Amino acid sequence: MPNRINDKIRGVQEVRLVGDNVEQGIYSYRDAMRMADEQNLDLVEISASAVPPVCRILDYQKFLYQQKKKQKEQKQNSAKVVIKEIRFGPQTDDHDYNFKLKHAQEFLKEGSKVKAYVFFRGRAIMFKEQGELLLARFCQDLEEYGRPDRVPTLEGKRMIVFLTPKQKK
Repeated sequence: MPNRINDKIRGVQEVRLVGDNVEQGIYSYRDAMRMADEQNLDLVEISASAVPPVCRILDYQKFLYQQKKKQKEQKQNSAKVVIKEIRFGPQTDDHDYNFKLKHAQEFLKEGSKVKAYVFFRGRAIMFKEQGELLLARFCQDLEEYGRPDRVPTLEGKRMIVFLTPKQKK
């Protein structure tokens, strides 16, 4: 809910003024409005639920700008989880495996999660053990960069394992 300002503050006889440019205390609504007009600023209601309502004399547009800026900063600082996928076949040869291993190391170093999976086509599902061994080897080779969330699981025609990067010390 946006803050009420100036004439929009209705139904109150007294307000509590806080801030840098006024002497803090309880003033009548008219006196508070007069003080705001003298300074060419706005009377902004900060806390409507308080008795009497808490108000501040300030430039409302500047106040809104600073609030948006703070929200943007908080959004930037919040953690974003990025998941990178790496796909194997059950008979992946060593060169392809090493190539994908290097990519996974880079992803984990930069802080992304890695979703590695073995995709089984047609009758290749008979080689589940090969897929399991491949993912186990993959997890073991990436031990110093990340740890698996759980053991490899078979979901449909895919055997999947998630790797979470290790925390930097």
